[in-house]
Amino acid sequence: MLEHLIYLPKHILGVHATGKITNEQYERELEPLLDEHIKENGKINYLLILEADIKNFDAGAWCGNIGIGLKYFTKWHKLAVVTDRDGDREFSHLFKYILPGKYKGYRLEELDEAIKWITA
Repeated sequence: MLEHLIYLPKHILGVHATGKITNEQYERELEPLLDEHIKENGKINYLLILEADIKNFDAGAWCGNIGIGLKYFTKWHKLAVVTDRDGDREFSHLFKYILPGKYKGYRLEELDEAIKWITA
């Protein structure tokens, strides 16, 4: 499930991922949010709170994840991934080698720090 975090400042797009994640959710829920965010801000500042185990991403979601990264390739400015799963956080560090912009990973207990960084 993908939940849009509406309490963040307007220039930050936040999503909380829990349970099973599918490619259909990316297409139906995340892509319209990204399109609107880019229209309003010109670049992407993205906060992902990842409480879904990466194993719960179906194959289509993995392709959707890569596809979204490439579709908006020149728009990424800052990306913060917040999760307590060390393996997921380490895997997410690959974003800094693939996508332009700045990337940081945080533990759930560091959510406030992640929000401060992404909003600065």
